[in-house]
Amino acid sequence: MNAPVQLGLDTFGDVTRGEDGELLSHAQTIRNVVEQAELADQVGLSFFGVGEHHRPDFAVSSPEIVLAAAAARTSRIHLGTAVTVLSSDDPVRLFERFATLDAISNGRAEVILGRGSFIESFPLFGYELSDYETLFEEKLDLFTKLMAEKPVSWQGRTRAALVDADVYPKTENGLKAWIGVGGSPESVVRAARHGLGLMLAIIGGPAARFRPFVDLYHRSLDAMGLPALPVGVHSPGHIADTDQQAWEEAFPGFESMHNTIGRERGWPPYNRMRFQQDVGPEGAVYAGSPETVARKIATTVSQLGLTRFDMKFSTGTLSHAKMMRSIELYGTQVAPRVHELLAEAPAARA
Repeated sequence: MNAPVQLGLDTFGDVTRGEDGELLSHAQTIRNVVEQAELADQVGLSFFGVGEHHRPDFAVSSPEIVLAAAAARTSRIHLGTAVTVLSSDDPVRLFERFATLDAISNGRAEVILGRGSFIESFPLFGYELSDYETLFEEKLDLFTKLMAEKPVSWQGRTRAALVDADVYPKTENGLKAWIGVGGSPESVVRAARHGLGLMLAIIGGPAARFRPFVDLYHRSLDAMGLPALPVGVHSPGHIADTDQQAWEEAFPGFESMHNTIGRERGWPPYNRMRFQQDVGPEGAVYAGSPETVARKIATTVSQLGLTRFDMKFSTGTLSHAKMMRSIELYGTQVAPRVHELLAEAPAARA
């Protein structure tokens, strides 16, 4: 019998608007993220992830510190990143920070490693974009060696070599790690090769088109003689009491975020027609009433054989109060309904 799918939440710490319509400070946004994590724990969700950015529209540049604050105010929920930009970080320092978070949280820390879709951290920390691939491959190799928590000897091009280097603190039961993948076969095979969980970021189009990547991951694990490892999905969403309410609340934030990033990347302006396609059955946005969102999540879980689904509940300027209500509904209504729907069709998950 398949284990129940875990349902989690992700946030990038988007700077939101207050009740007066003005943008909140970065400081208040961070305090709100900790409050959101506390509520997620109270309503029984499995995971709370915080992204890393280095730009004005996102408040969190040091996720581990925010997660440590959340760890002190929660008791059960797992806490991690969504994602950590490993390419512009130091693997040794990163492992030390997460081992510390694991101690504070009593073994609840997870790290999702990725290259990130934003590049601000590269010039900020002195890295060349021309080394984009090499930085990630080398640092991932070192980080996975550090996960064994034994002395490490390592040599590469992107940082100083290590000779029998030991790293502290040690964890009590090891650190759980995933690789965040946007959809390239090479990244899927890399996750399998390093023995890490696969977290698919699906932010556009139907989830079913990612099934070949899931199959490739399982085949790669089998070929390498490795045991089955977890597969998760990260997608945006928002929940309110009715579909129409959820859409009306979510659209301004989606529009703001897409247009801000779109001006930098040459995207066409976001509009309501595009949004309604995204929240439809073939779209990647899980926005609507609890029943609508639960059915869409259950379909995705069944199609891809997932062990976890993380909904990115913060998008653009959506207010803290509306996000708190979305978290409440996700934990109290959506999660139980997803489990009911999956129990009714267990063969589909297999």
